[in-house]
Amino acid sequence: MRAATYSIALVAGDQGVAECVVNYFGPGQGGGVDANIERWRGQVLGADGKPATAKIDKRATRGIPITLIDSSGTYTGMGGPMMAGSKPAAGYRLLGAIVEGPGGSVFFKLTGPAKTIAAQQKNFEQLLASIQPDK
Repeated sequence: MRAATYSIALVAGDQGVAECVVNYFGPGQGGGVDANIERWRGQVLGADGKPATAKIDKRATRGIPITLIDSSGTYTGMGGPMMAGSKPAAGYRLLGAIVEGPGGSVFFKLTGPAKTIAAQQKNFEQLLASIQPDK
């Protein structure tokens, strides 16, 4: 279930769509961390048409595990019948984070033209750093 979609303003010279999507499916739902990271990897292709090189990182914020992905290339989006009209977009970047909360994982995915995402990377990192468990 999509919990939120945030539209991101493009930097000068960029074209396309930039957004941050937040998904939450509930306790035990949404698939495993590794499967989701691999799915996201498959959404960004390199020049050879294969999944682009992705940097994967693991960290914890206030004891909450977070797995991150950073990949650049041609973004193919979600795929499937609901996205049949979308076309691959070259020069895109995907920053993703899976936050393993006690009530289920929360999925954050920031995508858009590479320069725009680079300009928003610090804000994305601040968002992740602000995560804390319920009191």
